[in-house]
Amino acid sequence: MNRLVGRDGFSRREVVVGAVVVGGALAVGCSPADLMSAGSKVEVGAFGPFIRFEPDGFVTVISKHVEFGQGSHAGLAAIVAEELDADWTKVRIEQSPANAKLYGNGALGAQLTGGSSAISNSWEQLRKAGAGARAMFVEAAANRWNVPAGEVAVKDGVLTHASGKSAAFADLMADAAKVTPPASPALKDPKTFTLIGTDRVRRKDAQAKSDGTARYTQDVRLPDMLTAMVAHAPRFGGKVEGFDADAARKVAGVVDVFEIPTGVAVVARSTWAARLGREALNVRWDEGKAEKRGSAELAAAFRDLATGKGPADQKWESFGSKGDAAQAAGGPDGSTDAFEAVYEFPYLAHATMEPMNCVAIVDGNHVKLVHGSQGQTLDQLNAGKIVGALPGSVEVETLFAGGSFGRRATFTSDYVAECVHVAKKVGGGKPVKLVWTREDDMRAGYYRPLVVHAVRVTLDKDGLPATWRHRIVSQSIMKDSPMPSKGVDQTAVEGAMDSPYLKATPVVDAQVAFPEVGVPVLWWRSVGATHTAFVMEHTIEQLARKAGKDPVEYRRALYAKAGASRHLAALNLAVEKAGPTAGAGWTRGVAVHESFGSVVAQAAEVKLVDGAPRVGRVVTAIDCGTAVSPDQIAAQMEGGTCYGLSAALYGEITLTDGAVDQSNFDTYRVLRIGEAPSVETHIVPSAAPPSGVGEPGTPVIGPAVANALLALSGQATTRLPFVRSV
Repeated sequence: MNRLVGRDGFSRREVVVGAVVVGGALAVGCSPADLMSAGSKVEVGAFGPFIRFEPDGFVTVISKHVEFGQGSHAGLAAIVAEELDADWTKVRIEQSPANAKLYGNGALGAQLTGGSSAISNSWEQLRKAGAGARAMFVEAAANRWNVPAGEVAVKDGVLTHASGKSAAFADLMADAAKVTPPASPALKDPKTFTLIGTDRVRRKDAQAKSDGTARYTQDVRLPDMLTAMVAHAPRFGGKVEGFDADAARKVAGVVDVFEIPTGVAVVARSTWAARLGREALNVRWDEGKAEKRGSAELAAAFRDLATGKGPADQKWESFGSKGDAAQAAGGPDGSTDAFEAVYEFPYLAHATMEPMNCVAIVDGNHVKLVHGSQGQTLDQLNAGKIVGALPGSVEVETLFAGGSFGRRATFTSDYVAECVHVAKKVGGGKPVKLVWTREDDMRAGYYRPLVVHAVRVTLDKDGLPATWRHRIVSQSIMKDSPMPSKGVDQTAVEGAMDSPYLKATPVVDAQVAFPEVGVPVLWWRSVGATHTAFVMEHTIEQLARKAGKDPVEYRRALYAKAGASRHLAALNLAVEKAGPTAGAGWTRGVAVHESFGSVVAQAAEVKLVDGAPRVGRVVTAIDCGTAVSPDQIAAQMEGGTCYGLSAALYGEITLTDGAVDQSNFDTYRVLRIGEAPSVETHIVPSAAPPSGVGEPGTPVIGPAVANALLALSGQATTRLPFVRSV
């Protein structure tokens, strides 16, 4: 993701405790002054907005990022606890309120959880917060004991002096709160870390999520709360022409039926009544401007564009150009022995385990939202526009979310906005819970774009790429977004544009086209890397075979030529840990890819069962900089691998005459427990700042499996999902 806004100034205390202030213009109808008010009022304590010391001896760490299963809450708390020298068993984690000024994402600007940035953008900020608070306690102890501050030690939340004096944080809390925070608190030498990088950093939400006490949006019950469901147009771009609500109003429990901008809302006293009322509705849709093309028709049009058979007036944008483009295109000097391939990737649904939902209370121009918000600032802005208020009047209480993969951060806050429209119409400060079924989200949500790549590569005398022509056709995710994009929309080309293989190729002609399609698209876990990793890694595998080279050695040669030392280290570690050969009856495929600042290499062992690929063992090596929580990194690699494998094997949203064919997990097949591979994770040692781990495990497994199938059958994969290709 690009930054939504830029940085601004800091107060001294905020510098010390690491608070981020955001400023700058935002292109969604708000002035900078509006943005600065984009948050609920927050009482910042003496130790800043991220740390609160409790009288019972516990330390509460305030997380600005939502927890939707990725496990970042524990990692964020560990960063503070490490610098503070707190007792990890006495550390609690609490979700922050919405306030872009205090809790903006340092990488993305606004308060937003995404881009695998939760740990990386908080690293320095929270280290300073912990170190600053620690210094305040040390000075308070030194003053009380009349000893030099340099003689006070801290361990597990207890301050001690060689004289035998000691005190816990709770004992010194009042005195420490009066100390002026240091301007630049000294940070630990990472070599002295005792918590970060150890298996002691375990999730603290596991118990609540195991015993059912963790609170999600669907758990919210408020006095007099109503439930709403919305009937959406069957085709994207359809509008309400008219409706007959007589039958719906006769359903017991239905309170009201009315039109909102995205459809017809049924408001009832229960979810079941709202659903029955919606089913009884008779809505006439105006589909004059709706998208009516099917996915097969769209894919054919994309293929024509990518292979030069599309409309001549289609605009193309360059994302890589070196040398004479005519050579890459196969002009007068082009080779007649070029490698050529066209790859096709379908629309994909996010398929979160918890479908979209939200609770809204609208009282005049004050709004309160309660839900698993991934983008509090976006939700505040969009809700504020609906009620005609500044974002600061929109309060957001962020709960756990049952998965997102990008789905809960749309520029329109689609389902949140629906809930606000309904609550505004209901009025009187009455709470309204909006509920989407999985069918609603799969048929009226947002999707990973359908994408087609066309690649043409010639080899030099050593068998390495000499010219590389690359064409990508995709819908633009960033089109009309409030997040400024410099140059080409990188969400479509990331992973190809910065590939070491293109860096190692002397002649490159890489371009992307964004045809207009009415299907709503959005980032999906790993965004552009979900297709670019496949194309780059499966192409390289085929080039190695065309050159008569071992694929692993071929990659090593290219990484050396491109100076891609991190790719080389990850590849070497994965190959070493995988061992010399695959298990009996299995064939191994290798792939390497960098996304969100981390490099992942995987060796996947595959065999065919009834004509379909079965993945048994996946050996993963990741370079993600400093490993804050090795246990959680392994969990993310396991989850990301299964999510990516699920999509590669089965994932596909199709459209017939513009309407989505799939509706739930019976028609949108996902990986089942018995199909999940064994995933081993090995971390490349690094002292660099942390980089992303939430998404980089997803894009690599697809090409690793394709490369194994290539070795097994000699057949390349040119279309996902695999079940359509084998």
